[in-house]
Amino acid sequence: MKGANRVNIKPGLRVLIVLKKDQRTGKLTEGIVKGILTKSSTHHHGIKVRLESGEIGRIKEMLG
Repeated sequence: MKGANRVNIKPGLRVLIVLKKDQRTGKLTEGIVKGILTKSSTHHHGIKVRLESGEIGRIKEMLG
């Protein structure tokens, strides 16, 4: 999964993330990466990011 590797994530990238409140349902939120919050190079649940909208979640899909 490309969203699990920090090296693949850059600000400006369009992604689908799962918000903390949506983890049970798996509902995805689309947005553009503003910043990367995960410090490690990989994370098995996805790299945590902040979107330009201010929402925070883990990347599940990268749209380009």
